[in-house]
Amino acid sequence: MKNTTFKKTQLATSMALLLGSTLAFSTSAQEVERPETQTSETAAADNSVPSEVEVIQVSGIRGSMIRSMDLKRSSSGVVDAISAEELGKFPDTNLAESLQRITGVTISRSNGEGSQITVRGFGPEFNLVTLNGRQMPGTGFTRSFNLENLSSEGVSTLELHKTARAENPSGGLGATVNIITMKPLSRPGQQASFSAKGIYDTSNVEGDDVTPEIAGVYSNTFVDDMFGFGVSFSHQERDFQQQAASVQGWVLQENADLPDLDAANVVDNRTNITDAAFFAKDMNYSINDVQRERSNGQVTFQFRPVDNFTATVDYTATRATTGTNTVGWGIWNNFGSNINAYELDANGTAIYADISGDDASFTASRNTTRVDARSLGINLDWELNDDWFFTLDYHDSYNETDNGYDEGLGSAGQVILGSDQLISKVYDYREGEIPQVYVNWNNGTNEINPGEIDSNFSQFIYSPGRSDIEQLQLDGTWFNSAFDIPLVKIDFGIARTEQTLTGFTAWSGLRGGPGFNPSFTEIFPDDMFVRNDTSGFLDAFSGGGASMNPGYYYTFDLDEAIARQLAYLTADVVGESNTYSIDPYFSGDPSVSNVEETTDSIYVQSEWEFEVSDYYVQVNAGLRYEETEVPSAAEVRVPTQVNWVAASEWITQFEADLQLQDFTGEYDVLLPMLDIKVDVTDDVVARFSWGKSITRAPIGLLQGGRSFSGSPKIGSRTATEGNTSLKPYESTNLDLSFEWYYDEASYASLGLFRKSVKNYISYSASEETFEGLNDIYQGPRWNEAVSALEAAGVQATDSAIYGYFVDNGYADADGVVTPNADDPLITWRVTKPRNLSDTRTVEGIELAVQHTFGDTGFGVGANATFVDGDVKYDPYDLSSEQNPLVGISDSANFQVFYEKEGLSVKVTYAWRSDYVVGIGQAQGSADNPATQFDTYGQVDASVNYDVNENLTVFLEGVNINDETEQGYGRFEEQFLFARQYGPRYTFGARYTF
Repeated sequence: MKNTTFKKTQLATSMALLLGSTLAFSTSAQEVERPETQTSETAAADNSVPSEVEVIQVSGIRGSMIRSMDLKRSSSGVVDAISAEELGKFPDTNLAESLQRITGVTISRSNGEGSQITVRGFGPEFNLVTLNGRQMPGTGFTRSFNLENLSSEGVSTLELHKTARAENPSGGLGATVNIITMKPLSRPGQQASFSAKGIYDTSNVEGDDVTPEIAGVYSNTFVDDMFGFGVSFSHQERDFQQQAASVQGWVLQENADLPDLDAANVVDNRTNITDAAFFAKDMNYSINDVQRERSNGQVTFQFRPVDNFTATVDYTATRATTGTNTVGWGIWNNFGSNINAYELDANGTAIYADISGDDASFTASRNTTRVDARSLGINLDWELNDDWFFTLDYHDSYNETDNGYDEGLGSAGQVILGSDQLISKVYDYREGEIPQVYVNWNNGTNEINPGEIDSNFSQFIYSPGRSDIEQLQLDGTWFNSAFDIPLVKIDFGIARTEQTLTGFTAWSGLRGGPGFNPSFTEIFPDDMFVRNDTSGFLDAFSGGGASMNPGYYYTFDLDEAIARQLAYLTADVVGESNTYSIDPYFSGDPSVSNVEETTDSIYVQSEWEFEVSDYYVQVNAGLRYEETEVPSAAEVRVPTQVNWVAASEWITQFEADLQLQDFTGEYDVLLPMLDIKVDVTDDVVARFSWGKSITRAPIGLLQGGRSFSGSPKIGSRTATEGNTSLKPYESTNLDLSFEWYYDEASYASLGLFRKSVKNYISYSASEETFEGLNDIYQGPRWNEAVSALEAAGVQATDSAIYGYFVDNGYADADGVVTPNADDPLITWRVTKPRNLSDTRTVEGIELAVQHTFGDTGFGVGANATFVDGDVKYDPYDLSSEQNPLVGISDSANFQVFYEKEGLSVKVTYAWRSDYVVGIGQAQGSADNPATQFDTYGQVDASVNYDVNENLTVFLEGVNINDETEQGYGRFEEQFLFARQYGPRYTFGARYTF
């Protein structure tokens, strides 16, 4: 039968590819390439099988590019890949940075390293990561998988599926990333490779100047290739420093909120926005010294007692521990009558503001977070006969984040010292890339003395999260040898996936008599503080370095500051409620979130091959059906009142016992798909794909119950509710692409895509009051204080009003003001997610070219993706319910390489346009301003030299152009952050045998 003969030819071609690989990589049956010289009809006439297959082994970067190109060409749908040799010779520190080389893929960064991926404008939560086809749990209490914790050792291929496949687990609306690891029986015999590196990070100050990285891969087969064993490992240490400036949020002030100031103190340039102004809630500067360790390991056992049966057991483990010591300094602002002078630009942004009240401070923080991930998988692969294949796969995985690994604290700790003894603070962003700040202290200067530094507050937070996935799936394939029709095969399968996510946040509250009242300057001796200047700080930015304001900052030892406050700020001194403690559970048991998802799925997928007018056509059609149940149990904290404990600090009080609430949601989805591939010529391939894909709602939105802010400052009285009945995002996808394979390692491609997404999630906000929760703000006593202060000619700042409360006996002995029954009810801004009924569209174009210049050793590669749609952020829309697509941006990658006579040189450049990171800011106002990341472009390079056939030495450079990170809010003038890392270099050797 013609189909049987065709299948044998496919297997022969597949074996040739495997034997020619430097590291073997698995290829599923539907991914095997049709021989270019033989159509299905000619295959029917040729029933002979060659006795020998000639193998031409092409190694190095060129060989890897050929294998990746062959996989792209032979696949059904739109698939891109990177194979093992490229992974080793890219100057990438983890798998996220490797994936950014693929067309349409961009990355977000954490600590100067790639962390999560965005594909075709769809951010991390829209992309699914699988390991050998198995769905992997998100990092901590999320669906997003942090690829920064995975090295490339033991990985043979990275596949990126951009179009829907019925056989793939659902969840990858943007794309599905499949990480394929080595299998020892795929490459019999002993194989081994070991490497050692030294990492020199130019930003490092406190850690080691050079840190190690070691890695190795070993595999072998035994007893006539009946048994296979493979192991891979890597361990990396990195010490570095991040310097940063940041604003936690921008606050909208309507015209009615602005004070009536003398015209000489106001410059109003508003033209684009005339009824609103935006002020920075704070301004902070920080130096973060980071020590990071990452360890990866995988063990694989294989057993093949007969040719048609293979059992595989694999265990993958990762651990990443990050310790951060932070020193910081900055100011805190409240508005209204506190504002003395300001300048607004055309968009209403305050680029200059003189503000009274509140404080300036110096901070020390420490945090050690560990991420542990484990995956145990068992796979049974059985070829019943020439027509029937079955695979039974089970895996149990978890991913856990825990920030309680600091030996002294057991949590993330922060100590804030400073003073409110000031006249005003000035924020100035009229020049340079970094906002400038100076404080007019009561001592008549712009610099506070050590003896004037007081205790503000400390806080300690413990917030672990864990995601578990247990999955059992049975897959089968029937190859058609019975019927003389163009049907090649039918794939089918069933699966059950159980995912559990748990998490909570324990918060100590603001410990130590927050707000400088009463004052405890005597606790801290002058010699506890070290004065530093800002030379060398943020010097990669204009406005940074020695010329910036403030030009100084104080540092102090965190442990000493904690010990002194533990000794002095006891219940006898500050009262029971303000007692100093490092216990994150001091303010009560935390709300516990628990979400479970059980998904049952079934799919069928068919592959057809035929000719139409001498054009070879391959069609894949499939259907996947899933049912999902989402029960959620939440132990929530019930608020009783909100106390005013300091001029700028408000604390929510909760009942001692948690309230248990149960919720359940359920839904089903039907996901069809169709791929059509046409060989237009021997060198040109055209593809059309249509299908549906989904991404489930973010886990945090599915948890039941209502959560109130523990620190509801004026303008930030917020509460959130979950919704277990949220439906998943559902996208109808269209893809059209053309690929021209004009030489052995050269091709050009053009792709067009369109995604129409429904069930978009909106964060609906409403203003609500709750019986018993009264508001001191603008109550009778508040209004009394404002009238009295204004009558006395005193500016009615929040600090002055709080002082009036204390002086007139409205506060207790500990300085705590409690609400009265005649105070109005607090107006809370309650946010609850819901699905929108409309459909939103994203469309784009992908361009890619890869070219090698004959036998010269030179080659280039370039790709670009341009994305557009009706899901963009409108900075001029002041409503609170904008829902743009997070992560949508244009991107481009460029690489040039030379490889000949043992020398390999590669230079890469990755560029990404500005994009929305998310809606809402930590201290932003109720209009939900965006957080946006500015345009970023990074240059990396690597040089490898083969000393002999076994030993390679190399040098790598990451961010050698010293690129920095910047972010902003609604407009570029609304500064949010600037971060500086510096280049880092790696040198080492690799030995292979």
